[in-house]
Amino acid sequence: MSISDKLVLERQRHLKWRALDQLELVLMIVCGICLLGFSLSVTLDIVTRTIGHPWLWLQEVTSTLFIYGIFVGAAVATRRNDHLYLTAVADALHGRSRLVVELVVRFVVLAVAACLVYFGYLNYMRGFGSFRLPSMTPIASLYAAIPLSGALIFLFTVEQLVNGCRHGFDHPEPDRDARATPEIEPWR
Repeated sequence: MSISDKLVLERQRHLKWRALDQLELVLMIVCGICLLGFSLSVTLDIVTRTIGHPWLWLQEVTSTLFIYGIFVGAAVATRRNDHLYLTAVADALHGRSRLVVELVVRFVVLAVAACLVYFGYLNYMRGFGSFRLPSMTPIASLYAAIPLSGALIFLFTVEQLVNGCRHGFDHPEPDRDARATPEIEPWR
């Protein structure tokens, strides 16, 4: 089993394009790197402050990894349909009512993604006037994650809308592979 098979979910395959699977894989890896880096940088920050020799640049690294991890993670959660579980209501419905709820939810997500792109870009452009200390890096380097995330969320939502309208949103999930979980014999 390859790393791609482990990180790219087959759940709700009818709503996904195979062409975007590699993008999902890359984004999952980026999220993992951000989470690992964030955890290490917080630990190093605590250790260096405790021993009396703080590395001030670690706070910049920590905040960058945290922000990118959050926004890239939001995009991946949209593709995997793991976000906020707005779909909980739709999962209980069938037929036309399910279609209406699924479309409304996805159009709301599209509107939020468009706002992330537009207002995130405005913040990004304004961020070149403010600088992070001690590196004097423009704060725009942090704000770049916002419109990027918005664009990815928009793309993944369009993917779900197109495929949902073509194939329907209501598809039974395949049972998990029986070979993956071996049966346990009863004690005799």
